[in-house]
Amino acid sequence: MASKDDSQSSDKERGAEGSPSPQNPRRHFLRVAMTFGVVFLAAGIASVAQTLIKPSAPPPAPPPASTATKTVTKTVVSTTTVGSSTSGASSSSSSSSSTTSASSTTSATSSTATTSSPFPVVVVANISDLAGGKPISFNYPLEDTPNLLVKLGVKAQGGVGPDGDIVAFSQFCQHLGCVWGLVPAGTSPACDNTFKPTVPQGYCCCHGSVFDIENGGVVTDGPSPRPIPQVLLSFDSSSGDISAIGMGPPTIFGHNTGSNNVLDDLQGGTPVSSA
Repeated sequence: MASKDDSQSSDKERGAEGSPSPQNPRRHFLRVAMTFGVVFLAAGIASVAQTLIKPSAPPPAPPPASTATKTVTKTVVSTTTVGSSTSGASSSSSSSSSTTSASSTTSATSSTATTSSPFPVVVVANISDLAGGKPISFNYPLEDTPNLLVKLGVKAQGGVGPDGDIVAFSQFCQHLGCVWGLVPAGTSPACDNTFKPTVPQGYCCCHGSVFDIENGGVVTDGPSPRPIPQVLLSFDSSSGDISAIGMGPPTIFGHNTGSNNVLDDLQGGTPVSSA
């Protein structure tokens, strides 16, 4: 009996330690599961630990300073350019306006200088008064400065009228201020019957100065040192009126004699009344 019990006891022990009992597979599964769980847990802990221990990746580096500067500069330049364009356009417009205004002022000044003269404008004769070559005397630009107006019949320097042959000159000789007279072609002055010009000439009986009134009053003979001053004329074709509008150089004798500043002709007397 003892042997049988011992055998049964041994069988139990083998069942407990050797061959798996009905409960052993479950224990084995749990053991394996626990083993894998521990492994996975250990792997997770290791991964977390590695993440905590390993330094995080540095943030991306900013673009190089030059690139950033270039971008900023470009933006600023672009903005400035837009602003400058607007401002420039305005400024340009203002400048253009100022230029236009300046041009208008200059034009107005030029026009004023051209149309406005200190010399009086005076109607001295009508073309019908000059028929037959008869000269006409008139005072200009002062009440005591005599001049001679004549229609020569040939085109003359500074001449006006349909034929460009009407001229006028100061009658004061540039030698000593004597009054010269017109000698028509083929005639002689009362003071000198030896002088007989082929074209109308100015002749001064004081000392024999001769002036070519067809060519600006230049001296062709005698002691006069300068030509006689020519009167500037205008002609109105609609009415036939001839007007004195100014004086050419040199100055009239006795008015800063010999100067080319014709404004001196307005000094030392009373200007004639304008038309």
